[in-house]
Amino acid sequence: MYQLTLDDSNQIHVHYRKHVISYGLDGSLPNPLEATYAALAGCAGVYSRKACKALGISADGIEINCKPVVSSGNTLIPRRFVTEVSFPEHINAEAREKILEEVNHCAVKQLIHDGASIEFISNEVSPA
Repeated sequence: MYQLTLDDSNQIHVHYRKHVISYGLDGSLPNPLEATYAALAGCAGVYSRKACKALGISADGIEINCKPVVSSGNTLIPRRFVTEVSFPEHINAEAREKILEEVNHCAVKQLIHDGASIEFISNEVSPA
């Protein structure tokens, strides 16, 4: 479960297991939307590493750059999310193709893409 208690500061701290994920409302830290973009980039990294491990090659030197492309009508919601992967010379063309294919299977990407089937519920609960 993810849990937070609000105060009047410019930061929000979400607790999950033994972790704390912090967001800024004033630009001091990423906001939740920026953190979502970071999660997409991180997921691309995880899937790249998994692909390299399966291929028996080092992921050392792979660079991943991600960029949301927004529409002029709504600058908060991207029309497209571009993931650019640069490979070092030791990774051949066949391995590059397999790694890029795995990046496209990123679970965060799938959640966002297919998320219309998720039911979101907000309700009030009484304090314990």
